[in-house]
Amino acid sequence: MPSLSSQELAAEGGELLPDKEVLSILDLFVNLDIALDLAAPVDLAVAANANIAAPIDAAASANVLSAGSVAQALGEQATSIDQHLSGDAIATAPQDATLDQSNDVIGGGTTAEPGTTVDPGTGVGDVTDGALLDGPLLNVNVDAAVDADIAAPIDGAVAANANAAAPIDAAVAANIGTIDSSSTAIADQTAIINQDLDGVTAEATAEQTADITQ
Repeated sequence: MPSLSSQELAAEGGELLPDKEVLSILDLFVNLDIALDLAAPVDLAVAANANIAAPIDAAASANVLSAGSVAQALGEQATSIDQHLSGDAIATAPQDATLDQSNDVIGGGTTAEPGTTVDPGTGVGDVTDGALLDGPLLNVNVDAAVDADIAAPIDGAVAANANAAAPIDAAVAANIGTIDSSSTAIADQTAIINQDLDGVTAEATAEQTADITQ
């Protein structure tokens, strides 16, 4: 390969690069202004009149790995349920919510890095001439301002008249790993349930007046 002579090397010239502190390759200024107004007035009213009856009759018998065995299960149930409801269930939840969340202007400007100017109205910085050659190799300035107004007035009212009856009858018999065995389960149930509600009133009233200024 051809090489330079001593005379040619002496004729070459060079210049030192500036220090890293004054050489800026990337100058990034990010200004994030977030103004959140969150209001959730919730009004809830529930009223119920209910008659519930759940008579359950179950019988189960099993022979598992049993030779010459007998498993018997008998579930006998006689249920008489009388339910009467004569009344009112009233749930009233009046709500009057006045929300004033008008503070949506964030700050009066921020302080930026050298070489940038900040608009007092928006708070966003602008890079001036020559600023890209100032500062370190990586200059990142992130200014985040968050103004959040959160209001959640909640109003709730629940009223209920209920008759509930759940007679349960169950019989289980099992032979497991036995020989010439007998298993018997008998469940005999007689349930007579009389439930009466007459002339009753369940009232739930939740009155709320919320005046919120954030």
